[in-house]
Amino acid sequence: MVAPEPGRSVSVAVPASTANLGPGFDAVGLALGLEDGYRVDVLPAGAGLEVVLEGEGADVLPRDESHLVAARLQEALTACGIGWLDGYGLRLTCRNRIPMAAGLGSSAAAIVGGLGLGFALARGGDLTEADLGLVNTRAGIAEGHPDNSSASVYGGLTLSWMPAPQVVRTARPALHPDVVPVVLVPTSERVDTSVARAVLGPHVPRTDAVHQAGRAALLVHALTSEPALLLDATQDWLHQEQRREVYPVSMGAVDTLRTLGHAAVVSGAGPTVLCLTTTEMAPAVVAEARSWGRSWRVLTPGVPEVGLHVV
Repeated sequence: MVAPEPGRSVSVAVPASTANLGPGFDAVGLALGLEDGYRVDVLPAGAGLEVVLEGEGADVLPRDESHLVAARLQEALTACGIGWLDGYGLRLTCRNRIPMAAGLGSSAAAIVGGLGLGFALARGGDLTEADLGLVNTRAGIAEGHPDNSSASVYGGLTLSWMPAPQVVRTARPALHPDVVPVVLVPTSERVDTSVARAVLGPHVPRTDAVHQAGRAALLVHALTSEPALLLDATQDWLHQEQRREVYPVSMGAVDTLRTLGHAAVVSGAGPTVLCLTTTEMAPAVVAEARSWGRSWRVLTPGVPEVGLHVV
């Protein structure tokens, strides 16, 4: 393909995501109405790469080709046959609203956003359904598990799996309209995903695997057809209890909410807490969380039906 011409620009938006939802470990994802925005402007030849950062992580993230969005932008352009900075320059602007190291899919959103920018720039400013499929596959492979990335690509509720190391498949069941996510972000805790994964053992007892399989199936039914079953459907045996010492404050919040009858889980690798509730019960969850004081940021972001998109 021909190198992009100076003066062209493309912008995309990518929603945050929450993964696992209790028993759906590394498979179930849900998009959240909190977006990062990414823009790329084509500059004259010789300008190189300029990275502009705003919002979350602006003071700590790299401002060169090692930035996650920039790296995936390069990947997508190269896949389309466009040499990286060959006869043109780029200004990449990242406006980040998704909290980092919080279990809300910030890294997955960055990967999805970078790939989306690259494919949209190569395609003349559009993203087709086929392009979204390419982004979904490449992002899932890059992450190693496509739960967060698929939700950011497609929006809504996603069920994803990898039948082979380089293949990602995603189903998109319709979320029940009465399901409401309440997101509780602790203001004093952050957990790196690698740390949270390191505490998980290599083996799972057969009884735990049986319990988990049954609840994962129930989770899909509750999310799509019968929200009244969400408390039972979100019980987990594989990862949350094993990580209790990594985020004790978050697990304490999960315990409190579940004791009150609310379907609370740890969002992704934590430490954010996700409560899957209903329109009727959401105010009670919000009121309970706000009674804990300023150590928690309480969000009701909704679930966007659209994921990665050009704006």
